[in-house]
Amino acid sequence: MTDWREAIDRFLDSKAEFLRQVRRHFHAHPEPSREEQETTRELARLLEDGGVPYRIAPSRRGLIADSPCKSGLCRIAFRADLDALRLSDAKETDYRSTKSGVMHACGHDAHTTIALGAALALQQVREILPEQVAWRGIFQPAEEVAEGAFEMVEAGAMEGVGAVIAFHVNPDREVGRIGGRVGALTAYCEELAVTIQGEGGHSARPHQCIDPIAAAAQFINLVYQAVPRSIDVRDPVVVTFGSIVGGVNANVIPNLVRLQGTIRTVSLATNAKVKERLVNLADSLALATGTRIHLDFRHPLEGVINDPDVTATFLRAAAEVIGADRIDTIPLPSMGGEDFAGYLTHAPGAMLRLGIATPGQPRHLLHTPLFDIDERALVLGAKVMARGVVLLALEKDRP
Repeated sequence: MTDWREAIDRFLDSKAEFLRQVRRHFHAHPEPSREEQETTRELARLLEDGGVPYRIAPSRRGLIADSPCKSGLCRIAFRADLDALRLSDAKETDYRSTKSGVMHACGHDAHTTIALGAALALQQVREILPEQVAWRGIFQPAEEVAEGAFEMVEAGAMEGVGAVIAFHVNPDREVGRIGGRVGALTAYCEELAVTIQGEGGHSARPHQCIDPIAAAAQFINLVYQAVPRSIDVRDPVVVTFGSIVGGVNANVIPNLVRLQGTIRTVSLATNAKVKERLVNLADSLALATGTRIHLDFRHPLEGVINDPDVTATFLRAAAEVIGADRIDTIPLPSMGGEDFAGYLTHAPGAMLRLGIATPGQPRHLLHTPLFDIDERALVLGAKVMARGVVLLALEKDRP
């Protein structure tokens, strides 16, 4: 009988050009968070062509693909995200984004293609897989706004799931290498919205006003200076403001300034300390400036905590494909956020970092206009993901 490993590899090798073209189609036709309907329809068509059963999420954005299985079998899930970023594509390639101001700058087109390849491969070799293998492909919307995982969980994506795995592409790592880490992989993240209310007036008479712009500048400086000195220096904390909105005219002091930013820590306890410190700073500055400062903490997102057993099995699958010497240990967690964490409250899981950099070529980072991948990573990622599913199913079946 043909070994299932060989069958998966042979199938995916034969689909290398197909996967490359699929990824390029998604890259050229990106859809931002909350607007992934056409991406979902195209993915549904590809799954249907491959004979993979699926159901589209109630929002019509995202879908769930399931293997047929015996009742009571524990499914192993693998996840991909569909959404792009509101960013202009600056590459000069045939597959650059055709939509102004929207591009796949975080590799979600690659994630989707890899998971599609894994689903097609598992479906193709289903007759020779061990009978206890049952799987689910979760293709979610809205990862960039930290909503999609929770939408899919509500749609039943984690029902009957015993473990869940995913990749995230990594431009700091060469194609053919994979990074893994047990425990904290990404940060606890929370959005921060600040409203500073003053009393506006003529810019020539600031003494007749309560200037919210001046207070906003002081608040930002206070946060950047005081927060790092309020938390144990061995405990990573990042508070960053990404938006300042206030005023319209050069000669008018406005009534109101709004700031938006994020808080990132590696523990919920530290997150609570940071928020307490921010409130204290806001209250003190409001008293000193005569403004009213309101803080709103929004959309808390837990960190990705990689389960030791799932991580070990997923890395074993990776070693079978690329060799143990091509596996890197990630020494420290990322301060980035990832809503893959939304699945991990329902089942243990692991996310690995998939190398996509071409050796000897410039590396363009995530969320930048020149971001691209070495497409050889597509087949490698699909092979590792498909093997990981089977190995995890076999592990879960052990007494």
